[in-house]
Amino acid sequence: MLRQQAEVEGQAHYLSQADFVAPRGAPDHLGAFAVACFGAEALAAEHETNHDDYSKIMVQALADRLVEAFAEKLHRDLRVGAWGYARDEMLGAEELLKVKYEGIRPAPGYPSQPDHTEKRTMWDLMDVEAKCGICLSESLSMMPASSVSALVFGHPESSYFAVGKIEKDQVADYVARSAEITSSRPLQFESNYQS
Repeated sequence: MLRQQAEVEGQAHYLSQADFVAPRGAPDHLGAFAVACFGAEALAAEHETNHDDYSKIMVQALADRLVEAFAEKLHRDLRVGAWGYARDEMLGAEELLKVKYEGIRPAPGYPSQPDHTEKRTMWDLMDVEAKCGICLSESLSMMPASSVSALVFGHPESSYFAVGKIEKDQVADYVARSAEITSSRPLQFESNYQS
């Protein structure tokens, strides 16, 4: 994982997602997921053929909202059910929007995990394309476009943050560590969540 290098006002230390992984042998809640809304692209294309831009945009927007809602539901199911570290969670819509729950689900390409290449690792771990049909383009865009993938951390101190600008020394170290991890052993994933 990348670590912040720039000083952030009011922050005690430089964050990395690695800070939210428990030491070996300690209880932990860590996972990944990929979800998508299929069929929306074909329907949007049909509206485009009929020169109905409004309906095309509405289909795309609705598909995006549905997949985001599913990701939110999946994350809640993990916290409250499958992992159970937040069994008593009773949050309203406003509290959910303000991320008042314990745990985070940062997506590759977002501020705390700016490296999109980690999607390949996630796809290999979970066999996403075979199990779900969500494909990655050469530039690592998810297809269908209305898709969400993320890591899920249940660590009680996990929070969203921005890695921000990093220097060449950290990039070189990150690339070397990534290559070492990828070549050292095959990745294994064990799922305890049933959709």
